[in-house]
Amino acid sequence: MNKKKELAKNTIIIFAGKVCTQFISFLLLPLYTSYLLTEDYGFVDLITTYVTLIVPIITLELEMSVFRYLIDCRNDPKKLKKVYSNNFIILLSSLLLFIVGYLIVTCFWKFDYRFLILIDIVICTFSGNFLQITRGVGRTLDYAISCIITGVSTILLNILLIVFFRLGAFGMITAMAAANGLGAIYLFIRLKMYRQIDFRLKDKKLIKEMYRYSIPLVPNGVSWWIVNVSDRTIITAVLGAAANGIYAVSNKFPTILSSLLGIFNLSWSESAALHINSPDRDQFFSDISNTVVKLFTSLGVGMIACMPFAFPLLVNQSYNEAYNYIPILVLGAVFNVIICLYSAVYIAKKMTRQVAMTSIMGAVINIVVNLLLIRFIGLYAAALSTAVAYFVMMVYRHFDLKKYMRIQYEKGLLWKTVLIFTFSILLYYQHNLYLDILNLGVVVIYAIWMNKGFLLDSKRTIVAKFKSILG
Repeated sequence: MNKKKELAKNTIIIFAGKVCTQFISFLLLPLYTSYLLTEDYGFVDLITTYVTLIVPIITLELEMSVFRYLIDCRNDPKKLKKVYSNNFIILLSSLLLFIVGYLIVTCFWKFDYRFLILIDIVICTFSGNFLQITRGVGRTLDYAISCIITGVSTILLNILLIVFFRLGAFGMITAMAAANGLGAIYLFIRLKMYRQIDFRLKDKKLIKEMYRYSIPLVPNGVSWWIVNVSDRTIITAVLGAAANGIYAVSNKFPTILSSLLGIFNLSWSESAALHINSPDRDQFFSDISNTVVKLFTSLGVGMIACMPFAFPLLVNQSYNEAYNYIPILVLGAVFNVIICLYSAVYIAKKMTRQVAMTSIMGAVINIVVNLLLIRFIGLYAAALSTAVAYFVMMVYRHFDLKKYMRIQYEKGLLWKTVLIFTFSILLYYQHNLYLDILNLGVVVIYAIWMNKGFLLDSKRTIVAKFKSILG
């Protein structure tokens, strides 16, 4: 299959599933802002943030290692079973150690919902691992179905527990844990993982190799967490939980962009690993990079232009301040697009140390800028520190990657991007209906113009698909 068609097919399948989980928090935003106080919403957001930090640390990023190793042995049942088995040996051992340590710590440090949070962490660990196994063995459709199960369950359980039973923060955490658990159970049964597990196949050499690949990704994961969400901790400490609730709402909108990127990146990382040594590698990576940058830039400015109309419909008035920080966070999300494009190349070449180094650099920049500015400009500091950290990481990786690969961008793409963002953000802060309409019109024209090739290719693909189905 053609590389681009293969990438497009996997992206579409994953999108169909991931849209159910990645966009659930956005679709449930009216519910959260109506039924939860800013303090409660800020607390749950902080808990969710720490769960995303803790899960990769527990397993030392094992899920990324098992994904990469399964790709290399898809057609070898014996090696496949060995990777499966050693993955579960590491996973269960790591979880056991964590649970014991967690219970000891919480005997002295007591906080709300500590046992529920432990259950949530354990379930999320299994869920993340099973999802990466599914990708590693090429079962993209099952990956999507699991995401759909998780997404639909999240919606139903949130409505049940928050609206009808009025359980607030407790209900929201419970819904997340239960929904992830249902998705994980589906994969465990569907892929018949229980048949692939044989603890007698323990291989210390393989375990060391998998750790050698994954351990450098731990500081990378921690650094990404710091860049993405350390802001929440600093905001809560300096400005309070209510301010964190405001910031969490403003982050929901650029998170849509990041979620779309995450969906694409799942299939992109697989394609990058499969084709990293192809003869036409540089051209393939350049074509994909140009298409993705133009598309996500258009989505970013499109989101900014739509906010004056969408925000009042989706967000309760008590969260109105969140409107101010969205453009800065969207800009950071666009920088992150290029970072992730480059990250997939590093991962494909198994150069995880370089990934970790640049991520740590971004994390340090994020914390320093945030701490220096937050007492002077409030929540703007959190948004600005994230954008600055992403920008520095993007520039560094761009030039560093030239040592290993030649990715070329279309002439003038940089200046077109700078101009459209400057135009859109300036009009955004004018708070004028006519300028908002002008902004939206210009952005739509820009998006069609910049992505005309992609749109025509997509049209031809869809028409050809329908013709093949009908004829």
